[in-house]
Amino acid sequence: MKHLQDTTTLNNGVNMPWLGLGVYKVEDGDEVISSVKAALETGYRHIDTAALYNNEQGVGQAIRESGVPREEIFVTSKVWNSEQGYESTLQAFEASRKRLGLEVLDLYLIHWPVKGKYLDTWKALMKLYKDGYVRAIGVSNFQIHHLQDIMDDSDIVPAVNQVECHPLLTQKPLLKFCRENQIQLEAWSPLMQGNLDVPLLDELAAKYGKSKAQIIIRWDLQNEIVTIPKSVKPHRIAENAQVFDFELSEEDMQRIDALNQNKRFGADPDNFDF
Repeated sequence: MKHLQDTTTLNNGVNMPWLGLGVYKVEDGDEVISSVKAALETGYRHIDTAALYNNEQGVGQAIRESGVPREEIFVTSKVWNSEQGYESTLQAFEASRKRLGLEVLDLYLIHWPVKGKYLDTWKALMKLYKDGYVRAIGVSNFQIHHLQDIMDDSDIVPAVNQVECHPLLTQKPLLKFCRENQIQLEAWSPLMQGNLDVPLLDELAAKYGKSKAQIIIRWDLQNEIVTIPKSVKPHRIAENAQVFDFELSEEDMQRIDALNQNKRFGADPDNFDF
């Protein structure tokens, strides 16, 4: 991957950009509109939102006003936990689609593996996919056993699994499982929610002449993990994309891997309460 618009090919042949803009906790209206527009002007072609974020309307408006052709932009949204189940997921998708103002979504994900519900939710996603309303379907925050459940129960393997992933939570067993099953791993909170006070990252930032955020994003990309760092500042959005002009050495990749503590800043997918 040498360019901001380089893509990975998902297991159904759809191309998904390696780097995107996440908009979690970005306010609907002016804030999200200006963030998405700044990203698209910088050259991003991948925007990740969700029903939970309450900013799908602004994301859709920014896409329409950006001047970038719709077919060039990869848009992801997600069904929230309280909407899971077969019929309610179909209704939630329709509501998301209307808020975004888009005919077709590029990727739709189950946001969390809600016990007793996610298999029915997956059936709804399969229907949306087969009916042509979404180009690819996947999951978020699924562990290996959740993925196995879905694969045992259906004929469509999730195209993407979006999970918390960063140098303190490297998710290596999950990454290996996803690779073996042609599921693209995607990292949310790649920048550890700003908890970047790690001496090795300082050292590597100095060595490569890059920011600590850029070091982490590059580490993601070289691990073949799609990544969606969030920012609302245009200069930071641009900076996060300046990761295609250098490469981390194999030794430095392994040193970052060795930072793993299985530390989560978000909820545990096997034990969450929302």
